[in-house]
Amino acid sequence: MRTLFSPEQLQNPDTREVEQILRKCVHCGFCNATCPTFLLKGDELDGPRGRIYLLKDMLENESRPDKEVVLHIDRCLSCLSCMTTCPSGVDYMHLIDHGRAYIDKHHKRNIADKLLRQILAFVLPIPDRFRWLMKIAALAQPLAKFLPASISTGIKLAQESNVELKQTSFKSIYKSEIQSLGCVGLLPGCAQQVVANEINLASIRLLNRIGFDVQVLSESECCGAIEHHLGKGSQSIDRVKANLSNWSDKLPGMEAVISNASGCGTMMKDYAHLLKDDNEFSTLAKQLSDKTKDISEFLNQLEPKFEYKVLSEEYTVAYQNPCSMQHGQKISDQPTQLLNQFGFNTTLIPDSHLCCGSAGTYNILQPDMAKQLGQKKANTIESVLPELIASGNLGCILQLRQYTKIPVLHTVQLLDWASGGPKPATLVNLNAED
Repeated sequence: MRTLFSPEQLQNPDTREVEQILRKCVHCGFCNATCPTFLLKGDELDGPRGRIYLLKDMLENESRPDKEVVLHIDRCLSCLSCMTTCPSGVDYMHLIDHGRAYIDKHHKRNIADKLLRQILAFVLPIPDRFRWLMKIAALAQPLAKFLPASISTGIKLAQESNVELKQTSFKSIYKSEIQSLGCVGLLPGCAQQVVANEINLASIRLLNRIGFDVQVLSESECCGAIEHHLGKGSQSIDRVKANLSNWSDKLPGMEAVISNASGCGTMMKDYAHLLKDDNEFSTLAKQLSDKTKDISEFLNQLEPKFEYKVLSEEYTVAYQNPCSMQHGQKISDQPTQLLNQFGFNTTLIPDSHLCCGSAGTYNILQPDMAKQLGQKKANTIESVLPELIASGNLGCILQLRQYTKIPVLHTVQLLDWASGGPKPATLVNLNAED
């Protein structure tokens, strides 16, 4: 793609990166074929190719974003399916990130939209604040149908959660049950430790059982993903640097830093890129990015392979691969390989590359689009008749639970159960209802 940035503009490193990304695009449109919003809307501007043109024009001319530009950029899920499809290697992820940051700085949103985004950025990254929000949401459930879609969606998501009303506390280290193979760090997740801490506990039990000591990085800030994708780059970078400062003395003794929320893992693996020009933090950021592993990725690479088949029944599991996992981290087969090793029968989902509509805060900010995508994904999964649904990201789990009665769990909860851990509460409660 031909670009028209001036020499003065190209003095800015962010602009130079944008220009290099744009020049790789050859306008082929292959990306549109796998873009969930383009398939839903059929509008060129709701596909990656159209958005690239909008971003190019806005950033080259340094113009104030108008409502149409903002509408179509806001509708982007940042699912990154287009990057998996693109034959030219266009780095759409970082291009759309630059665009969101520019819009946040130069576009004046209406009061309701601006307030909602500020609340999300203020509350979600801080577990104690998020816990209070969930308490309020629980009280507001009878009023959900009378409230705006964004708020009622948040209340419905709260209903699908198992909120820890008390502050979550972790031991400094969880020792392995057998001879230790080393120590790993575990990021507990700012939202996950509040609404689904059982995922963290299952991760700890499983890693201990296999032979790893686990140090929970409970003093960590949010990974920065929430603010980053809201276009609030400076706030996000502050959190990234705070994390690196908090973890700097721990990293050398860790075999890996484990993420069990794929959105967080994708962000942490990008620390090296985000801070590549930072003299103080670039080296540490690369070390952290190199050590960050999704829990399925980490377990799958261990040798020799281990197998646990303690369940008396075999269950058919449909694995929903989160976008941040398959497109962001290029992790595709590892989770299903693990599920098979642990005695589950996995089944493929048609159109598995398409987003479920969760996408971080997308289902709050774009509730109508997210609902259509969530229902479509649930219908597709139900078509293969699974007994259970597994996923590797909390957002996807809560999103899917709104649209299907089939139990939806984190992959690691099933692996923990199959290797001698407790039966997941979701299944215990389901059996009690039956």
